[in-house]
Amino acid sequence: MTKFTPSLALSAALVTEMAAINAAKLIGRGDEKAADQAAVDAMRNGLNAMPIKGRVVIGEGERDEAPMLYIGEEVGLGKGPEIDIALDPLEGTTITAKAMANALAVMAFAPRGGLLYAPDVYMQKIAVGPGYDAGVIDINASAGDNVGALAKAKGVSPDQIGVCILDRARHSAMIEELREMNVRIHLIMDGDVQGVINTTNPVSGVDLYMGSGGAPEGVLAASALRCIGGQIQGKLLFRNDDEVARARRVGIDDLDAVYDIEGLAKGPTIFAATGVTQGSLLDGVRVENGHVLTETLIMNSMDGAVQRLRSTRRA
Repeated sequence: MTKFTPSLALSAALVTEMAAINAAKLIGRGDEKAADQAAVDAMRNGLNAMPIKGRVVIGEGERDEAPMLYIGEEVGLGKGPEIDIALDPLEGTTITAKAMANALAVMAFAPRGGLLYAPDVYMQKIAVGPGYDAGVIDINASAGDNVGALAKAKGVSPDQIGVCILDRARHSAMIEELREMNVRIHLIMDGDVQGVINTTNPVSGVDLYMGSGGAPEGVLAASALRCIGGQIQGKLLFRNDDEVARARRVGIDDLDAVYDIEGLAKGPTIFAATGVTQGSLLDGVRVENGHVLTETLIMNSMDGAVQRLRSTRRA
């Protein structure tokens, strides 16, 4: 089995740092594609310098649609541990282009076969932090029932539960249901990986994450939860036959499957995220006195280590 050593975790962090620094040059420039491409270029170069046999299972799209870091692409020097990689070089392209908060460069490692080969479609998700009995959340239950179950497990009333939801029209009915329960709702514009991670942070005020977002982000979020604890469930959502075909091409036959954390990310994982813009989870990239400052979150499920790395390098 691949051993995820501190040196491998640090190498992953250095790659997300380079992606964040490159993307940060485009903060507030109004060009989402350019910001994303800058992050992709830096992340790909960093991965290809690593002594690994890497395979991208969550990337920028399928081979014919993405010029770099496509699903199935082989990266690394071709020697060393065989690793599956989930990545989002810039989670929050829009918020980077608009100089808004909480953009990240994100990556996760697992041994070959350890990550769900998820297609680039939507996924319904529900996640909660550590400390609760298995089954406290149920993706097939209503939003209100899940809040009620979590409130009971936590020993509080439902109006003391904080729920993070992407601010999208498709979530209006869910939001209305929770408003009627007087639940504290944390709406986010983008970045549901960070939204899920916030369920593990007591000071965030977020107890529960719910809603639909990208399936790739679901795998990344599950990789983080494997390191720090918590529960997550995901269910793929298909809008048309093309998306169904996309799922079948990556080997998914049960289109109605509910994936728990083992189904999304099994075995040991490494997770690294570097702030691009200033956020609630991480500081963004800053340039001060001729130096570039970054903050990176590094997690390793092998020993449960969670580290924050602050780096300073010459601009």
